[in-house]
Amino acid sequence: MAGSAMTLCTDKLFKVLVIGDIGVGKSSIVMRYVNKRFDERYKASIGVDFALKTIEWDSKTVVRLQLWDIAGQERFKKMSRVYYKGAMGAVVVFDMTNSSTLEGASEWKRDLDCKVCLDSGRPIPAVLLANKCDMTGRDGDLVSSLDGFCKDNNFIGWFETSAKDNINIDEAGAILVKQMMLCDTGLSNEEDHWDGIKVSQAPRESQSQSLCCWSPRL
Repeated sequence: MAGSAMTLCTDKLFKVLVIGDIGVGKSSIVMRYVNKRFDERYKASIGVDFALKTIEWDSKTVVRLQLWDIAGQERFKKMSRVYYKGAMGAVVVFDMTNSSTLEGASEWKRDLDCKVCLDSGRPIPAVLLANKCDMTGRDGDLVSSLDGFCKDNNFIGWFETSAKDNINIDEAGAILVKQMMLCDTGLSNEEDHWDGIKVSQAPRESQSQSLCCWSPRL
């Protein structure tokens, strides 16, 4: 029609895995991210649970995230190749009050990288969540090791998070979506160098506590 302009909207659909050991808070993170609520009653996932998150990324782009919350029990790792198929991003979670779950996160990430990758052959973007930062027993030495841990295990970055207090959940999601969008357009493959970006604040002064992320230099 003369005098009118048609606005085209791009609709992106990304499959995102949420993985980590049992009891680290994966389902609570998904509930907080998608439904904006927290439930004290814990129920372990059986196999895989699904959730859908819709984001108006900008005036012309709608991003839909299909979140696959994969159970942390060891027996479900045998099905991981089926669960991982077609994934474009991942959230790997560990419990800040239980250092053994960080090793578990490393094992989950290795399993992920062995079974799914981008068309370029590079690992899919994955963010590490140091969950339950609201609880006592936070290991300062463990936190100080996460920069190196992320580089060694090819994470795009890490956040201290709390599903209960809604700390850094949306921020972590935004970083992951940004990287998936870059990968989808091919921009992230322009250069293999990764820059370190750090932002930190004292605990409880803000809902954004600690962030360390690597982004491709574009």
